[in-house]
Amino acid sequence: MTKTLTPRHFTLAIDPVSPPEGLEGAILAVGNFDGLHRGHAAVITRAMTLARARGLPCAVLTFEPHPSDYFAGMGTIFRLTPLEAKAALIERLGVDGMIVLTFDAALATLPAETFVRDILLRRLGAGGVIAGYDFHFGRARGGTPAFLRDAGAAHGFVVEIVERIDAAESSATQTASSTATRAALEAGDIAQATALLGHPYSITGPVLPGQRLGRTLGFPTANMRADPSCRLRYGIYAVRAEVDGVTYDGVASYGRRPTVDNGAPLLETYLFDFSGDLYGKVMTVSFIAWIRPEEKFDSLEALTAQIARDAAEARALLLTSPSDTQI
Repeated sequence: MTKTLTPRHFTLAIDPVSPPEGLEGAILAVGNFDGLHRGHAAVITRAMTLARARGLPCAVLTFEPHPSDYFAGMGTIFRLTPLEAKAALIERLGVDGMIVLTFDAALATLPAETFVRDILLRRLGAGGVIAGYDFHFGRARGGTPAFLRDAGAAHGFVVEIVERIDAAESSATQTASSTATRAALEAGDIAQATALLGHPYSITGPVLPGQRLGRTLGFPTANMRADPSCRLRYGIYAVRAEVDGVTYDGVASYGRRPTVDNGAPLLETYLFDFSGDLYGKVMTVSFIAWIRPEEKFDSLEALTAQIARDAAEARALLLTSPSDTQI
């Protein structure tokens, strides 16, 4: 998959058997990178800096499915950035490419030394590796940061370990981590999640046909399904949505619509100052602020009145939120 958001060519390679074209000798930022939080961004930024200094390409090496899902079963972990969303965020950082290795039994049981020798060096031709302080790899997590440093010295490739980013370095109340971010989103604490990530949490996907109920109520919505693992708190949010390269303010409901049908979780977004057909288009909805929990109303009239109040509150909240909040 190749996109052209910038003049730089971005390569997405899945299970390559040799270095992907354009990524030969790349400095690799290695990790799961779910959510692309501030700590992840620091690892990737350091890899880019080193790559540019040495005149080498820079790529992110990551794994699918998430190792937690492999060991405990699919859907165990709330994925902040499924594969396509992760690739889009990484491309936006200006990296040359992303390499994805399938995390299966063969990879899970591979000795750490074999991973270094056969995958990092022989298969991917890495010119260097940058990893976070908590990155482990190989059988029984034997590949520690210290092991990786020693392997680099033994095999002649540069290794750097990026230390953790503490809460004191941002407005977050916890050290940047995917686990803390998931907990914040499950609680509806959008401010904390944004501080941890360094950018708003977002959901990307195609706009689906719906019941058109919102249109009859005077608030037409663009409907999307989140990743099945999503455990974002059901509720109403002030959002910004990007579609066809244009960003719109809006208000969104994520939940099961208890007043209407109590169905499967759905993201319904009402875009302010928009008219047109969005069906089939890919849209990214970024969550800017929490408004209220999902609620069941006695009538559609009561629901409509509340939507109007929610829209007004969302407009007010978005007026005080910077518009350049993407990663």
